[in-house]
Amino acid sequence: MIEIIIHGRGGEGAKTAAFMLAEAAILEGLYAQAFPEYGPERSGAPVRAFVRISDKPIYTHSPITNPDIVVVINPTLIDRKENYDGLKDKGVVILNTDKPINLGFDEWILDATRISLDTLGRPITNIPMMGALIRATSIVKPESFEEVIKTHLAGKGEETVHKNIEAFKRSIQEVKHV
Repeated sequence: MIEIIIHGRGGEGAKTAAFMLAEAAILEGLYAQAFPEYGPERSGAPVRAFVRISDKPIYTHSPITNPDIVVVINPTLIDRKENYDGLKDKGVVILNTDKPINLGFDEWILDATRISLDTLGRPITNIPMMGALIRATSIVKPESFEEVIKTHLAGKGEETVHKNIEAFKRSIQEVKHV
């Protein structure tokens, strides 16, 4: 089983990203669960979303304390050391930044803010960060996640779907292993 924690701020889509990733895994015949954990429920407050993916049924329903992967979608949360507490020794971190942080883990960086501003016109970084995660870990196929983008965003119009797929594809190409 792979366990992932996604750190973001309220309203940025950490929860949505977790649910979309789980849905992509299910499309591939895997078992998955995704759920958020909120602190003070307000826009901009730190939030965590949890994802578990396995080839066997998942019976655990508690918060993740020893993740394999940590994703930080908001750059203001990168320096919070507690975001990496419990990360396994060979853990992977995927960070929304253009500069290496050198946290001592397998580190991947992506300027998701720039990509989202370029493609969407707004700093919505959750889908680009999922592209970085998928490139770094191969946890699901990019095509599966693209299908989820299409179904999840269908009600927002074809242009929105197209722009989000463009942001997703760019992130796969631009993420850097440091």
